[in-house]
Amino acid sequence: MFNAKEFLATVPKQPGVYRMINAAQKVIYVGKAKDLRARLSSYFRSKVDSVKTKSLVKQIAQIEYTLTHSETEALILENNFIKQYLPRYNILLRDDKSYPYILISEHKHPRISSHRGPRKNKGQYFGPYPNSSAVWQSLKTLQKIFPIRQCEDSFYRARTRPCLQYQLKLCSAPCVGKISDHDYQQQVKLASLFLQGKNQQVIEDLVGKMTDASDAMQFEQAAQYRDSITALRKVQEQQTVTGEHKELDIIGLAYSHGVAAIHVLFVREQKVLGSKSYYPKVPADTDTAEILTAFLLQFYLDGYGSQQLPAEIVLPQALADSSVEQAISEVAGKKVRFTFAQRGEKAQYLSLAQKNAVAACDTKQSQAQKMLLRYQQLQQLLGLETPLQRMECFDISHTMGQATIASCVVFDGQGPLKAEYRRYNVLDITGGDDYAAMQFALDKRYSKLQESNKIPDVIFIDGGQGQLNIAIKQFKHWPHDKSPILIGIAKGISRKPGLETLIIANSGRTIHLDEDAPALHLIQQIRDEAHRFAITGHRNKRGKSIVTSPLEQIPGIGEKRRQALLQYLGGLQGVMRSSVTEISSVPGISKQQAEKIYQACHNK
Repeated sequence: MFNAKEFLATVPKQPGVYRMINAAQKVIYVGKAKDLRARLSSYFRSKVDSVKTKSLVKQIAQIEYTLTHSETEALILENNFIKQYLPRYNILLRDDKSYPYILISEHKHPRISSHRGPRKNKGQYFGPYPNSSAVWQSLKTLQKIFPIRQCEDSFYRARTRPCLQYQLKLCSAPCVGKISDHDYQQQVKLASLFLQGKNQQVIEDLVGKMTDASDAMQFEQAAQYRDSITALRKVQEQQTVTGEHKELDIIGLAYSHGVAAIHVLFVREQKVLGSKSYYPKVPADTDTAEILTAFLLQFYLDGYGSQQLPAEIVLPQALADSSVEQAISEVAGKKVRFTFAQRGEKAQYLSLAQKNAVAACDTKQSQAQKMLLRYQQLQQLLGLETPLQRMECFDISHTMGQATIASCVVFDGQGPLKAEYRRYNVLDITGGDDYAAMQFALDKRYSKLQESNKIPDVIFIDGGQGQLNIAIKQFKHWPHDKSPILIGIAKGISRKPGLETLIIANSGRTIHLDEDAPALHLIQQIRDEAHRFAITGHRNKRGKSIVTSPLEQIPGIGEKRRQALLQYLGGLQGVMRSSVTEISSVPGISKQQAEKIYQACHNK
């Protein structure tokens, strides 16, 4: 038993971060305090109203703490620990992906592209955008108005003649001198102004250029400027402009029946770049102030860099703890102001964010209820007394026996558990032998499994009795006490959804579910996810094999020799047509190497 009285006597009255640890040596809660002794003492009072706190205290076996110089420093350290340990009783923001930006590089001929991750490359960054589709849509628009290169640097350096983008008038081909350096830099400058929201200034500049071209009787050039102006005005009509505020994040929050939804509107350069909803994992008996504080710290300290934060963040409620604002400002390296808007333009945006948060929360609850119903019906169908905690499904994908990939997807009690998904590169089997591929995947997955909590309740096999027999054989000498239920999912004759037959292993029982049965919908979701995951991996593998040159697989033939072969023999097709004698005539290629190259190119 944890001796709270003895421990508290040793805790200093200083700011810091504490970590509560259970008997299994797992961190279950991380917190910060201005006065560690006072804060920790509050957990062990004789009367504690919070159900969450009571449950937490019962599991404490050990408490560790780290002293800090200030409460602000404690907030930053607390966030780092939460990210590291993912404690059960903390509010966790699962979506920690970095946000995409548009980057204009600092090359001689700058490239415009999408960028995600650390901002190591020199250049101008515009954003953040809520998702990659918003970035690609902006890049597509820019390409039609300002023909700036979007190709990779390696492609750009290797050009000796214009590519298809130039023919489509989507690039001005600076790589081969089809545009002067001065004119290209002017295009880059206009694109930068456009991304800064200065559309009118760009239009005025283009109008001047169109007039000058027309006066110089360069009518084709004037027509291009005219088309760009028309496209810009069309974009300007479609864009949502805030009016006054240049840089804002507006946050809406909704919390109901254990489901929290947070909706963020991004405003940059007086434009709404987009919005996104987030669903943090929230322990029971948590108030909205705690949810909002946790979200702000995890979202802005993890997802953003020093220059990426907005100058102002509009909140759905005022925060009593001013140290949150101080911590975010300290990490940003500039003053970031929190605002609780009650009127004016900011209040209108806050109302919009709140509506979206409520709608997202309602949708999430509805989805959770549907998922719960599906799980309950499947549990009843299989005659299980306890709820389903873990299900896995396998599928095989290949093209005519080539590039075979096996997939395994995992569903827990709430839905997909994507961190547990696995793909297996199937080797050493006869091409097209799905049974052997399934045996390979099952052996890889379960032959060395030791953790009992990773043993699934149910394993679905996408296939009929033949594939299921492979799984039965795999588990015939299963060493663990818990054994999964094996179920084959056989498609109907027409292979249409709703006509599937479930084959239960070792019982000979087959089940046909109604087309609208919730249990069938869950099984279809799991099966389709396994199929999607397998075919994505297969396409990636197949794509790599298609673009890989046979020259890259030959031992002793490095990059310089490959370049010499391609240069002297007229590209890869020339190498493929050449004889051993012709290949050996290339400088640096011996007769023995020429023999290897010839055999590799002809699969001998």
